[in-house]
Amino acid sequence: MRYLDFPYRFDGRRRTAETDLPRHVRNLVELILFTMPGERVNRPDFGSALRQLVFAPARQELAATTQLLVQGALTQWLSALIEVEAVTVDSRDESLIVTVAYTLRASGERRTDTFERGLT
Repeated sequence: MRYLDFPYRFDGRRRTAETDLPRHVRNLVELILFTMPGERVNRPDFGSALRQLVFAPARQELAATTQLLVQGALTQWLSALIEVEAVTVDSRDESLIVTVAYTLRASGERRTDTFERGLT
């Protein structure tokens, strides 16, 4: 089965770019991580508040809260596709680095993906 690639674009054949299931799921994880709740008009609770928490004072409790928040959002929106095993969130310089370990339910394949975004 083929899925639309993200971000939406055209491929070399001038058709809508497509991707496979593992890449599609990775795209969905990235969308959830970096979409702020309230950003989607018809789904105001979609996403995670990850980017807001980055500016809070750095403490061990905040790191644990951030990891639970991200894991909860991924479980809420993608539980039919993946089983989240671990989430780590790190803030370096002006970048946010999130690593998510999960298992694809369809194939049982274990994956670990890292996402990095600038904070500005």
